[in-house]
Amino acid sequence: MVRSRDAARRRGWRWVVWAVVAVLLAGAGLGGLVVWQNSYALREEQVSLRHDGAVLKGVLARPDRGDAPFGLVVFVHGDGPIDATHDTFYRPLWESFARAGYASLSFSKPGVGGSQGDWLDQSMADRAEETLAAVAWARHRPDIDGRRIGLWGASQAGWVLPKVAAADRRLQFVIAVSPAVNWLRQGRYNLLAELRRDHASEREQQAALHRRDVTLRLLERGASFDEYRAATGDGDGMTPQRWRFIARNYRADATADLRAMRGTPVLLVLAGHDINVDAAETEAVYRDVLPRASLRVAHYPGATHSLVEHGLERSRWRLTLTAVFAPRKVYIAGFLADQARYVRQVNSGSGTPARP
Repeated sequence: MVRSRDAARRRGWRWVVWAVVAVLLAGAGLGGLVVWQNSYALREEQVSLRHDGAVLKGVLARPDRGDAPFGLVVFVHGDGPIDATHDTFYRPLWESFARAGYASLSFSKPGVGGSQGDWLDQSMADRAEETLAAVAWARHRPDIDGRRIGLWGASQAGWVLPKVAAADRRLQFVIAVSPAVNWLRQGRYNLLAELRRDHASEREQQAALHRRDVTLRLLERGASFDEYRAATGDGDGMTPQRWRFIARNYRADATADLRAMRGTPVLLVLAGHDINVDAAETEAVYRDVLPRASLRVAHYPGATHSLVEHGLERSRWRLTLTAVFAPRKVYIAGFLADQARYVRQVNSGSGTPARP
């Protein structure tokens, strides 16, 4: 995609954090409830991984009960500067996997959360190599069962997960949440969906599409950021670093890697209100490329790209209060339980769909 709105979502989450502080200050008597709701049945360990000359900082979240070795879910982030916990957004998922007997492993992106480097310098292939290094690191841990390691990834991870699974056929499963297949087609879909959401006029839509065509021509001839800015005006928030990142990745397409990972159990999670990714196209490609026996598709018609209930995400105050007082309910109903159920079923070899 040429433009991304994941950054706006993350800014929204940072706004939530500040709003949380205000709520706590205004209602200190509710502090005990907040602490209880934000306590998870996990044992978290700060870990580090040296990869490609840099140190990545992360979290290994193990079940708070049960005997090791545990299975493991390795998290692969979406777009943007995401830390190991995704601003705590991952912890409810980690807890769900822990209830299925699986630990979770997540590293902050380069340049985030103490990790060295710059995530904007990475290609999707770089991200895949980084994930493979995390899997290899985990297989040397005595508390992790190297035969039971799977991947969980969202959004931009759709271009990373298939590369990793194609390279490591020992992976037990892949869970792909709101993934895209083709960067350029996703970008066009996202642009038009946002314009429709914002009730843009026909003239505004045509202007936006023209701007996109100009941007693509610049990318195809390897134009510099200065050339891009000169051609498009204010740059729509683009930075030189972001421009280089897009130039590295705008040709990304997951189809060939999906074919190469055939046979790996996959849970494809799709949302009914996804304006970032064309869920219908993604499902069609996954069903066409992957064997029917290995693919399970879970639909959440009321969810957004982030698997948040559509009405909840549209109300900042409701979202804020839910994030503070009931963080597990930020996700659409049934999603957390379905994630744990799928992992249990793959582990047992039943292969039953997580959701009809």
